[in-house]
Amino acid sequence: MENQTLTVVTNFVKAVQQVDLETLGALLHPEITWNQPGSNRFAGIKKTSGEVFQMVGGMFELSQNTMALTDIKSITVNGNQAAVVLHWKATRPGAALDTDNVDVYTVENGQIVAATVYAADIAQEDNFWGKN
Repeated sequence: MENQTLTVVTNFVKAVQQVDLETLGALLHPEITWNQPGSNRFAGIKKTSGEVFQMVGGMFELSQNTMALTDIKSITVNGNQAAVVLHWKATRPGAALDTDNVDVYTVENGQIVAATVYAADIAQEDNFWGKN
């Protein structure tokens, strides 16, 4: 189980880094539960892979396509869950994002079925992403 979790999550975060939408679509379960932190326009629970892609598309649009996963610091596995420390950067006029997140992914049958994101600096994230 742990080998599958590590493989799925490693392939997922590498696909995020490379913006490989085909791989991302294959690795996210259609009925994923994604919990995005904060009180900004993208925060809250997404209940499908379509909602996750819509959120990420909005992030790319707001950041003028500068959002980038610049570092995969660690991937640690316990059974069918993995905690991943990621570093993100993005800019837009008047704001910059330069922060770590810890994402916890749950893997079942070769797909990510749940994700909970923890922001190291939630105030920075809320400021960067802004309100609706």
